[in-house]
Amino acid sequence: MTSKLLSLNPEKQERILNAALKEFAQKGYENASTNEIVKSAGISKGLLFHYFKNKKELYLFLYDHFADVLSEEFFQELNFAQRDIFERLKDLMILKNRLIARHPEIFDFMMSASLESSVDVKESLNNTTTELMHDSYSKLFENIDLSQFREGTDIHRTINIIMWTLQGFSNQELEKAKRLNKGIDDFDEAFQEAEVYIDMMKKAFYRSE
Repeated sequence: MTSKLLSLNPEKQERILNAALKEFAQKGYENASTNEIVKSAGISKGLLFHYFKNKKELYLFLYDHFADVLSEEFFQELNFAQRDIFERLKDLMILKNRLIARHPEIFDFMMSASLESSVDVKESLNNTTTELMHDSYSKLFENIDLSQFREGTDIHRTINIIMWTLQGFSNQELEKAKRLNKGIDDFDEAFQEAEVYIDMMKKAFYRSE
């Protein structure tokens, strides 16, 4: 989804995006107020609706735009020279947490969107998320070295097990950090624990040396 908004000067564009991002993240789609967005951005309501037909179009634009921003940064920084799947997925965890520390407001919004129940936007969000996941997975596992897996291993299901384990672990640690009010970039202890799980999975799925 594109918008005439992106033709605005960067300073005004950023004010509008940040104001909308904060309002939607804090209140969700239904309760978010375009009056509050324009007030925070320092623009008129007429100007906002010059760029977006309605609140729904603004919300879905935000989701698409910031999903693209995060995806571009992520894949620019991911080390594709690392072909071991466990090491690449460990890099994924580290990079994800760096991005969260770098863009906490964006991640708050994306998390809120993932829990959104409004029928006005839920189907569109689900379709976009499915498409993003499909594209991301194909890039993420590009050029992975499969030769180390045990003979007869169901590679597709094994990769799912690895992904679910590390994603679940990462989400658990993020929730723990929020509960304890820790800095989300302070994960040294968590990464040491992740190494234990990685070693266990390597022993289960890789050939013995």
